[in-house]
This record gives sequence, C-alpha cells and structure tokens, in this order.
Amino acid sequence: MIKVQRFAKGEILQEAGQQRLSVYSVHKGLLRSYFRDTNGKIHNFMFASEGWICGDLEAIGLDIECTLTIEAIEDCEVEVLPPMFPSQNNPQEEFEKMFRRAGTLQRRVLMMMSTSALERYEHFLELYPDLSSRLSQRHIASYLGITPQALSKLRAQRVGKFYGS
Repeated sequence: MIKVQRFAKGEILQEAGQQRLSVYSVHKGLLRSYFRDTNGKIHNFMFASEGWICGDLEAIGLDIECTLTIEAIEDCEVEVLPPMFPSQNNPQEEFEKMFRRAGTLQRRVLMMMSTSALERYEHFLELYPDLSSRLSQRHIASYLGITPQALSKLRAQRVGKFYGS
C-alpha cells in the first residue's frame, strides 16, 4: 500500500542492515543515502530532492539487507512505496524515473573512477543545480570523495578559473 509520510530533518527512513525495504519518492524536502565503510567513515551516495526517488537498488533487486542508510536532510514529505511498485497513476513514468536514476548512479561511479575532483564538483553542480545552498560543505565533500578543506580549495580554484585568476 502506498502512503505519504512526513519525516523531520535528521530522521532515518531506512537503516543499513534492514531487510524490509521501501522506495521513497520525494514530494518535498531533501533525502540523502549514505553508507559507512569498515573504518566508520560516512560516504554520501546520492541526494534526492523534489521529484527524485531514493532506495537501495541492490538490496531491492537481490532481496538482501540494505547497505545504504536513508536520512532526511530537511523536513520531508515522501511517498513510501513497496520495492518495485510504481506510484501514482502512471507506472511507466515511475519505472522510467527509476532507470534514469540508476543511469545517473552508474555515471557517478564511472566519474569517481576516471575524473578529477574539480570535474566531479562541476558535474555535481550540473546534476544538482539547486542543492549546493541546501547541503552542508561536509555533505558535498563526502559525495565527491574529498575532504571539506579540499572542497574549499576547489571552490576557490573554480572561482579563479571564471575570473581569469
């Protein structure tokens, strides 16, 4: 059964290790999915703002425990969907959204393997044009796979590039 739920900023929608999974379609607010590596370091995997969906695709597809934790970065209103259950009145559109998001994640993995931090930051700004003001520097840096200090340097480098410095 599909239901719309509200989650407060900081609330965990799904914890790594859970078996019962959902897919979250964001109506309002901002979610992040992340994982903790074996050293306890947190890595942001993706962000989902209005119109995006979020879930642990591997866990859903293979029916295993999830590795991703999903947290509300802002107060949110989301449609909570059972795994692989299309929402609203247009199932084809929902499946197309899921495949677009999966393609976005595939490109992200390839970029992490082959591009510089500056290129990854510029891609982040293209992919999420409205999120840099909604996310902390710590969250953006984690998503890029760099430290917050390195992100500060990238931002200064990028500004210098645009102003010919």
